[in-house]
Amino acid sequence: MDNTNNTNGTNGTNGTLESKRTESQVFLMFGNGWIANQMKDILLAQGRTIIMSKARTESREQVLSELTKHKPTRVINCAGTRGTPNVDWCEDHKIETVRSNILGVLNVVDVCFQLDIHVTQIGSACIYTLSEEEIKHHPDFLETDEPFFQGSWYARSRLLSELSIRHYPNLLLLRIRLPIAPDLHKNNHIARLLKFEKIVDLTGSGTVLPNLLPGALILSEHAETGIYNFVTPGQISNVELMELAKRYIRPNLKWQTFGLDDMLNILRAPRANCIMDATKLQKKLREYGYEVKERREALEEIFQVMAEKKL
Repeated sequence: MDNTNNTNGTNGTNGTLESKRTESQVFLMFGNGWIANQMKDILLAQGRTIIMSKARTESREQVLSELTKHKPTRVINCAGTRGTPNVDWCEDHKIETVRSNILGVLNVVDVCFQLDIHVTQIGSACIYTLSEEEIKHHPDFLETDEPFFQGSWYARSRLLSELSIRHYPNLLLLRIRLPIAPDLHKNNHIARLLKFEKIVDLTGSGTVLPNLLPGALILSEHAETGIYNFVTPGQISNVELMELAKRYIRPNLKWQTFGLDDMLNILRAPRANCIMDATKLQKKLREYGYEVKERREALEEIFQVMAEKKL
């Protein structure tokens, strides 16, 4: 999920063709944040046509204008807000959060439905949560499990968004959690951890973007629909990430750990803690010859790239 309060774009007045059309499909992207630009780079590397829209998604008129002007065959919506420096921002900016994460999302999905365009929505898995004790025994959450967590205003906005759009037949909804990539972007979960001397000792689902984003584009290309837990298979722990960082990029790294309850005592809004089942995603992408990597392999590759970049 991109940390943009509204939909932004790249160059151009309303949208810019980033490459010449090499295939019949034309992708249009709402949002110009961290994840949107990673997806754009993948499409450009494939020689695809990608339009980066500057429309503000909370304006239905702007969304409709962009789609009727460019006539894309595939739409990807990465626009949304998480808040800066974290989701506690949303507690003081409730209207902005609603307009971006609920109204904006519904505008994009509904206008695409009216125009018979397939749309991929980058959503959030932070709509489930369990206590430290419950997570040890609870089965991984499936796409069919009813979402319920609304302890923070951010989580509530994502929950209401999903409940509002999940029945649209033109929709592919990808639930992302704790995105990870080989960089130090402020939205990268690794970069966040490296800023702290104390980290919460948690294990949960994470989304290793370099392996999974090409899969998102495969699903979009083939007009797959429905909800997918868009996470890397297996459980990722904060301690494991710090150990890998120490091994590959920060040999002098030191940290202390504390529990979830201690963390919640210092945060304004509760955080979601969950493990998602990625079986549906693995099986579907395997049908197209694409393999989703398991946790350890995917994470090792991330830190190897970071080491090569000397980050």
